[in-house]
Amino acid sequence: MGLSFQSCRNNAQLLYLFVMQITQNTAVTLNYTMFSAEGEVIDQNQQPIVYLHGGYDNILPAVEAALDGKAVGDKVSVTLAPEEGFGEFDPEFVREEDISAFPPDIEVGMMFETREPETGETMQFRVTAIDAGVVTVDGNHPLAGMTIRFDAEVLEVREATDEEVVHGHVHGEHGHHH
Repeated sequence: MGLSFQSCRNNAQLLYLFVMQITQNTAVTLNYTMFSAEGEVIDQNQQPIVYLHGGYDNILPAVEAALDGKAVGDKVSVTLAPEEGFGEFDPEFVREEDISAFPPDIEVGMMFETREPETGETMQFRVTAIDAGVVTVDGNHPLAGMTIRFDAEVLEVREATDEEVVHGHVHGEHGHHH
């Protein structure tokens, strides 16, 4: 179990507090802010996020590694190269399609899902331009190719339930709902 002891003196008494540390199969609640390489805020949570720690692909692996062993109140700052974050930009994921393949209310920024006929894989595309009957869509993550800094503060750590471990994600408030 991820517990450590911290001692503190209070009115000449020695108190021991149990501090839950982030380890395998703990549910972690945190606030985060992501910054571009230039220091601009590019994403910030509006409410705390909760994830299941321990290799369940619920958070970026480099961020998860930095959070391992941390406790409530701890802060981490991780700089992620594109391959550690949202991947390199792949020009093959940018396509031009005839506007007739889209609904009439098509707008830049809309998201579409498509299934690749050869592989059966599902991909999401974002509309990036509409010009002269041609729609440009991009299947790259919006942050692909960017070096980012991920700052996080740990708000809560608890043992995950058996059900959460089996399902591979946290349930309840700010977690996954079935």
